[in-house]
Amino acid sequence: MFFASDNAGPAHPKVMDALIRANDGYRSGYGADAEMAEVTALIRDAFEAPEAAVFLVATGTAANSILLATMSNPWDTIFCADVAHIHEDECNAPEFYSGAKLTLVPTQIAKMSPDALQAAIAAEEERGVHGPQRGPVSVTQVTEKGTLYSVAELQALTSIAHEFGCKVHLDGARFTNALVALGCTPAEMSWKAGIDAVSFGGTKNGLLGVEACVIFDPKLAWEFALRRKRGGHLFSKHRFLSAQMLAYLTDDLWLDLARTANARMTQLAAGLQDNDRAELLYPAQANMTFTRFPRRDHKRLLDAGAHYYIWDGDVETGDPDALLTARLVTDWSTTPEAVDAFLTHLRQT
Repeated sequence: MFFASDNAGPAHPKVMDALIRANDGYRSGYGADAEMAEVTALIRDAFEAPEAAVFLVATGTAANSILLATMSNPWDTIFCADVAHIHEDECNAPEFYSGAKLTLVPTQIAKMSPDALQAAIAAEEERGVHGPQRGPVSVTQVTEKGTLYSVAELQALTSIAHEFGCKVHLDGARFTNALVALGCTPAEMSWKAGIDAVSFGGTKNGLLGVEACVIFDPKLAWEFALRRKRGGHLFSKHRFLSAQMLAYLTDDLWLDLARTANARMTQLAAGLQDNDRAELLYPAQANMTFTRFPRRDHKRLLDAGAHYYIWDGDVETGDPDALLTARLVTDWSTTPEAVDAFLTHLRQT
């Protein structure tokens, strides 16, 4: 009953097998390995973007931060949701790599509205040299609350950004979970919707540790390459990143893993909705949800071996009927039996 994070699950066996194969013999370093050439071709094909630049890094923080640094100037501000991962969970890494600041846009169910984004962008560049200049917009998909932007909502945001001359970055740590939930193509959820660069996540979806930075404007590629090296994120034994991503993209493994994770969340959310002591705080649209139920139920679940994050209180002390919020996340390795066991313990009185 492990629902703490999709980071905590195992890497898929096919990924581990690919790493063992990559460990045989010698390869050129720093991204010149043959596997990387295959990865680039597969990502370009998946995104219908034959000119896209593709780079690999080991962490989502590096992917987001180096992409945003490439898309901005030190005197810019980067527009993002007030609950964006780049704001809440990356220890100011985007600011560190870019020198820019973040401007937080108010959200509803963790999503920026076109009106809110327009107001935030319009408020800048009014103080000339004394104020920050308008930089890129960063959109998180899946959001930090487990909700999704539709393709039409993405298009509305990018249209506003581009009206102001701002590029748009998509933080896609759970890109594939969003993709299969929406039933669209990678192109439809990225450049066709007006996205200029994507952090295409893999670590949360069955990889050991690798993210792809996909840049649709080739003019940005060389600067990204330099920033990746200068920032300490160019692996010498790069083949071990490439091998993971190659296994991920082969025979649609990436899609299958996300479908499984989402299916387990659908099962879990349905069970929570059937329990009159549980309340879903946001729509469970991909593989993450936030739900609230009494402290006594939290204690029983934790005593039974469940693992998840409690967002707002101490489970050990306080009113047993007080409602505490749980964040629950499923991944490719979550089993139907684990979901059923969690729901069974929650139903007990």
